[in-house]
Amino acid sequence: CKGPGVCRSGKEDMALRCAASLAAGRQPRCSRLPRPAREGTVRWSSAAKASAVKINEKASREKILTLESMNPQVKAVEYAVRGPIVLKAGEIEKELRKGIKKPFTEVIKANIGDAHAMGQRPITFLRQVVALCTYPNLLDSPSFPEDAKKRARRILQGCGGNSLGSYSASQGINCIREDVASYIERRDGGVPADPDNIYLTTGASDGIATILKILVSGGGKSRTGVMIPIPQYPLYSAAISELDAIQVNYYLDEENCWALDVNELRRSLNEAKAYCNPKVLCIINPGNPTGQVQNRKCIEDVIHFAWEEKLFLLADEVYQDNVYSEGCQFHSFKKILYEMGPEYYNNVELASFHSTSKGYMGECGYRGGYMEVINLHPEIKGQLVKLLSVRLCPPVSGQAAMDIVVNPPIPGEESYSQFIKEKESVLNNLAKKAKLTEDMFNKVPGIHCNPLQGAMYAFPRIFIPSKAIEEAKAHKMAPDMFYCMKLLEETGICVVPGSGFGQREGSYHFRMTILPPVEKLKIVLEKVKDFHIKFLEKYA
Repeated sequence: CKGPGVCRSGKEDMALRCAASLAAGRQPRCSRLPRPAREGTVRWSSAAKASAVKINEKASREKILTLESMNPQVKAVEYAVRGPIVLKAGEIEKELRKGIKKPFTEVIKANIGDAHAMGQRPITFLRQVVALCTYPNLLDSPSFPEDAKKRARRILQGCGGNSLGSYSASQGINCIREDVASYIERRDGGVPADPDNIYLTTGASDGIATILKILVSGGGKSRTGVMIPIPQYPLYSAAISELDAIQVNYYLDEENCWALDVNELRRSLNEAKAYCNPKVLCIINPGNPTGQVQNRKCIEDVIHFAWEEKLFLLADEVYQDNVYSEGCQFHSFKKILYEMGPEYYNNVELASFHSTSKGYMGECGYRGGYMEVINLHPEIKGQLVKLLSVRLCPPVSGQAAMDIVVNPPIPGEESYSQFIKEKESVLNNLAKKAKLTEDMFNKVPGIHCNPLQGAMYAFPRIFIPSKAIEEAKAHKMAPDMFYCMKLLEETGICVVPGSGFGQREGSYHFRMTILPPVEKLKIVLEKVKDFHIKFLEKYA
């Protein structure tokens, strides 16, 4: 059948039946007929076309999956980092490619910590090892250093059939878990780490979501409450919504450089006990989106609080290499927990997370990560492995990338000098950009930015005039969403409104990554300054 307008049979009534057959997914009868002479072809009349449309309408049925019938927990999920403003940025990019004139020539996506997309160069040694693992024939090439080949051979020996394309154990390749444990021991000054407590994951996000999944239970007032910092990384609120758990907010102290106050934890916990069973405490250190680095005393207080209140601790430590401010130092929760003595170390249940995506590596696309879980009940450990086995295994190439993060070149190896040079260059550059961003924002009337002690974002507080707030309400937008949308439409700069991360009532912020190259970052900051001043003038 030739479809709409022509039927092989040359007969209009059969054409209608053919249309019905096609609509129902059946072979039309006329396809079995010999092709008629060209002059016998019949064009459909308008009446015939209308009849065919009616037949097609009858053949279609109501969709099984609709917004009303879908999983309500999925519908409740929100993820601001890739939310409406990013979709709008994509639309504007398409318009620019079509030649539609804008007051700018490109969209700068400062909404997400995607280092390589912002121009950061990959770490050579990491890419060399992954390349060797991916195409082992390169192991015979003189172009690759021996220390990279040594690591690639070890990883491949741990893979089924010596191939990165095979499944691994659900917990991850054994030799890589051993390397992770060794890395944790070096990082924490000799605190013991057991490879059996290490689980390789699809980025840190996979590990966090998995642990939350196994923690959530109960109904009504006994439903699991998960304590998260506000502002928070939206992964947490999204995972809590998807699991139909109860989000319990505790607020970081913006006036004290986003510090975590145990008195605020206690207030939050006591209030939550009236409507749920709080049993999980999430910490992000260094902070995202806030960039604070917790000191040792703060971590000790948090651990004591978790021990006292019998809370399961989640320590999101993916920015552990990203510490810039003088006087600040990364302390892992695992290390401090150990140093607080056996009463704490043998009892507090702790899951801590790391990733290839941040730090100096910026290898977001490999989706490599790990979690270390200590003091887990032996029977729950079996349940966790069972849950992980459902997704078979994390990407094996991501596992290989994670191995190089925890097992980099050491002094005396031929790749060491280049590796250290590249690593320090990335981190020094980020420190320079952190200070530049803080200084430039704080020169703009109506913008205040705390010191960027770590991570890779600024989270400045912005003043939004009441007239702009009223206009935002008229557009059914949060005021900072309205602000960020205007910023995007007028400058091409895409940032994420603070309402997507959570903030105190009546305060407004946005999150912006500091990853663009220094010269481009200066342009971005100047554009934000000019926009903000005009915005204040317009809505004053």
